[in-house]
Amino acid sequence: MSRETTLHFFCGKMAAGKSTLAKDLAKKYHAILISEDNWLAQLYPDEIIDIPGYIGYSDRLKNAMLEHVKSLLSQGVSIVLDFPGNTEKQRNWFRTIYEHANVLHILHFVDVSDVICKKQLKTRSKDRSEGAAFTTEVEFDAITKYFEVPSESEGFNIIRYERKVA
Repeated sequence: MSRETTLHFFCGKMAAGKSTLAKDLAKKYHAILISEDNWLAQLYPDEIIDIPGYIGYSDRLKNAMLEHVKSLLSQGVSIVLDFPGNTEKQRNWFRTIYEHANVLHILHFVDVSDVICKKQLKTRSKDRSEGAAFTTEVEFDAITKYFEVPSESEGFNIIRYERKVA
């Protein structure tokens, strides 16, 4: 496959496997991986306890990273940006990046059923501390109600990964 500069980003429900895929793609394409979860955990440990808090800290991080990411892409460095693109508004943020940098893009849509996501959420939550944010089925349901499947009319280059059965 071509080594043209590309911004890779993701859409998929919580615990669908986006971060695992992001790591694999970064290795495959020799790209820089930038993970929202890692940055938020380092910058704001134990401060994100609800959805409004997450949105606020996520927006701050995106504002701080925007010029850096555009600069790297403009210099020919491919990036795997493991930030959620789960709503049209979130996906439009990625659009501003790749259009400004004038690079290719791929939206990796990890289309996994709620049943599988909840099963994977239970597995990954075993390693998290009691009271850690976003580890329960109730939180999954609260976050998932905002999820918007990407449509062709949005104009993204989409690769879809589908898994409906556990």
